[in-house]
Amino acid sequence: MTGTLSSSEPVHIIGGGLAGSEAAWQVAQAGVPAILHEMRPDQMTEAHRTDSLAELVCSNSFRSDDAANNAVGLLHAEMRRLGSLIMRSADANQVPAGGALAVDRDGFSAAVTKALHDHPLIDIRRGEIAGLPPADWRNVIVATGPLTSAALADAIRARTDEDALAFFDAIAPIVHTDSIDMSVAWFQSRYDKTGPGGTGADYINCPMTKEQYDSFVDALLAGEKTDFKDWESNTPYFDGCLPIEVMAARGRETLRYGPMKPVGLTNPNDPSVKPYAVVQLRQDNRLGTLYNMVGFQTKLKYGPQQQIFRTIPGLERCEFARLGGLHRNTFLNSPKLLDNQLRLRAETRLRFAGQMTGCEGYVESASIGLIAGLYAAADARAERLSPPPPTTALGALLGHITGGHIETIEPGATRAPGARSFQPMNINFGLFPPLAAPPSKKPDGTRLRGNEKTVAKKQAISARALSDLERWIADNLRVRAAA
Repeated sequence: MTGTLSSSEPVHIIGGGLAGSEAAWQVAQAGVPAILHEMRPDQMTEAHRTDSLAELVCSNSFRSDDAANNAVGLLHAEMRRLGSLIMRSADANQVPAGGALAVDRDGFSAAVTKALHDHPLIDIRRGEIAGLPPADWRNVIVATGPLTSAALADAIRARTDEDALAFFDAIAPIVHTDSIDMSVAWFQSRYDKTGPGGTGADYINCPMTKEQYDSFVDALLAGEKTDFKDWESNTPYFDGCLPIEVMAARGRETLRYGPMKPVGLTNPNDPSVKPYAVVQLRQDNRLGTLYNMVGFQTKLKYGPQQQIFRTIPGLERCEFARLGGLHRNTFLNSPKLLDNQLRLRAETRLRFAGQMTGCEGYVESASIGLIAGLYAAADARAERLSPPPPTTALGALLGHITGGHIETIEPGATRAPGARSFQPMNINFGLFPPLAAPPSKKPDGTRLRGNEKTVAKKQAISARALSDLERWIADNLRVRAAA
């Protein structure tokens, strides 16, 4: 979106991840100068390996791209309609992944970095902001993400008088494609489902018998894990990114109903035998030379990882381009600390975005960066921006972060002073307000039954969201950027 500047004062964005990159883009597209501060490469993190903006440190998947039936796919569609740089770069660097939108991680990051570098209103500055930003920065977005530097995190904690909550994110291993034994493994998407750039045969599948699966679970449970520091020992995991050995510890069949479920797949190497469990790998780069192990984020030490994962049929001689890892993730108690425009109640010149606000996932983080950028640009132009409707994916996620969460305490439970129950959240249809009149009949007039009702309800919620978003854009944004 472009317009006439009402103020030459820049918006400062701290953090060059997905949220910060998207925020800077939205600010600049609104005609307001943006200064994007990124501490890498001067100060690296435990998870990043490059100095590129919007580096993907975990999966390369943006998850489902189905805007009609999936909440994250709907969020994709909304972001595209709002001129998202993250979505534009993802679309330009997609790799086959069934019904998901997955990207060549290096190509994606390079595209984001180039777009921001080339924008005439964006100034990229390298170096750590070690503490709260200077007082004369009157319009700031903090989008430092789960790996916020200790100095800045401590300053935020001191300013809010709140203890930061934390959990761990785990990273899945990546293997070289040519080291996978395709006489054992095969290409297929579950139920042969196609997706963006896909063919219906977008995953490499490695089958397991019951005996192989049981031995694998035993090895996961016995494998040597990464040691925690004392202050990390009670940090909870986010359920959407559990290490595979933590899932295995929850029950022997947990993995078979999670990342290793064998449904929707037929082994062409032995079609008469149904696999007891299946390990899937997803393309990780455009060349197809790298595949990542889906759902295999782990805190196993490197030696045990190689030993255990090479017991998987088809991966006996696999070569790893990257082994799995673990990093600490911090986020704010946003419903208490932030207002409905993501501003810190204690200091409204500071606005927060991305995973630090308590959203989870690449797309969710970028979307909160997007709306934070729009809010900051409106402030710089002395204009008012109404919140996105709660019926949209963007509005539903924003509403949960800034006020939709309900504090709950189980009967009889004891809570330490200052303890909170707010936890990170992916976008899901449960965050949307209910339909005034849920669909009950098919186009031919016959009654919807069973799962048909669920599908029709999701599609109606999605259609309502996109319609309401169009009205909001028309009412609030002068010119809609091309997606």
